[in-house]
Amino acid sequence: MDLDIATVADRPVDRAPLDGHWPPFMTNDPTSGLYYGYVDEHFPEFCLVALDRATGRPVAKAYSVPLSFAGDIAAGLPDGGWDWAIRQSAHDRLSGAQPTIASALEILVHPELRGGGLSGVMLAAMRDNARRLGFADLVAPVRPSGKHLEPHRPIDEYAFATRPDGLPVDPWLRVHVRAGGRIVNVAHHSMVVPARPERWREWTGLPFDTTGPVEVPFALSPVHCDIDQDVAVYVEPNVWVHHRTGA
Repeated sequence: MDLDIATVADRPVDRAPLDGHWPPFMTNDPTSGLYYGYVDEHFPEFCLVALDRATGRPVAKAYSVPLSFAGDIAAGLPDGGWDWAIRQSAHDRLSGAQPTIASALEILVHPELRGGGLSGVMLAAMRDNARRLGFADLVAPVRPSGKHLEPHRPIDEYAFATRPDGLPVDPWLRVHVRAGGRIVNVAHHSMVVPARPERWREWTGLPFDTTGPVEVPFALSPVHCDIDQDVAVYVEPNVWVHHRTGA
């Protein structure tokens, strides 16, 4: 496929064909309000969209944000992962703090085109864009794509599991490592989604009528349901990966 990849700042496009492809519970993280409809407005130069030149249709996007981080990346990044990166970037923008690194937030490929290597293309484009913007470090709270098949496996074990060739067992982590990324540490509560069981029923079609863990399709870990307290909470772990951009 012949692609035209540009930032939202350079060429605003209708990105509607790329919406609605995440499980509903994932777009109901309370922190997501500072991402959806916010990042592309305030950080458009960090938002990439790929168009199919033949049709003009958007087929993938790769969004990141600038943020400040004073620590040593190699020593570990915050457990808050995705939520932390979003909040930190918003805080920095409002306070005028100088960003020091770029963090990926989302790489999404249209479902019809998955499995063809486009995610790796978008990752490379995101890294190159961070370098163009003057950032030497791109970090990513990676959502390991195979973890939902093993929701009860400890993330600290899964994140560092490798195949005989030394590459990660997880497909999406494998793409990052092949691209030169280094797995740093686990973000144990990267995304937190608290809601009443009633909402979880709407999102998943599952009963959510018993206290205890509930396995939800595409969730990386079970959702903890408490009927007496009328709440169910999903805590998603991600994996921090560090890319040097060469800037």
